[in-house]
Amino acid sequence: MSRDPAVEYREVAATFTARVEGADPDRWGDPSPVPEWVARDVVAHLIEWLPQVLGFQVAEVPPVADDPVAAWRAHSDGVQTLLDDPVRSRRSVSNPNFGEMAAADVVDRLYTPDVFMHTWDLARATGQDDRLDPDRCAAGLAASEPMEEIMRSSGQFGPRVPVPDDAGVQDRMLGFIGRDPAWQAPERRAV
Repeated sequence: MSRDPAVEYREVAATFTARVEGADPDRWGDPSPVPEWVARDVVAHLIEWLPQVLGFQVAEVPPVADDPVAAWRAHSDGVQTLLDDPVRSRRSVSNPNFGEMAAADVVDRLYTPDVFMHTWDLARATGQDDRLDPDRCAAGLAASEPMEEIMRSSGQFGPRVPVPDDAGVQDRMLGFIGRDPAWQAPERRAV
């Protein structure tokens, strides 16, 4: 894993982008592991919340409802452009939830991990490869466990889902963030 926010985002976003681009267009309305969300909502969430946290748009993005693939590409390219720009990436961001920090640090600490975790959601919703990088799973779990109470009280994470003692690191991480690693999309009916 990289420690450079621009490189780290590029690597994590590449996997999410592959799932976005690999999704069957007929599956954007299929349920996701996130209650109340369909596959399209996973992409919309990632596109919509970052500008709210940063306080500025990273790119002009077409509506997700019209074209999730084009919307994600435009947004993700905007995030990468921000991170690759030494001046813009140091732009100060102030937020009541985390104080003041550079835009690149906001992306690195909050956004890139969210893209990583939601890769599983999108993959499961659209019937694609849902394997996540085990080193990133382990690092994310190790960083998150000491902050469990704060994370749960934020309302952004559901209750921990129990997993077997011998579960792999991906399932342990998913259970920690409130996902059932055994979740499967409902079987699609032929029309």
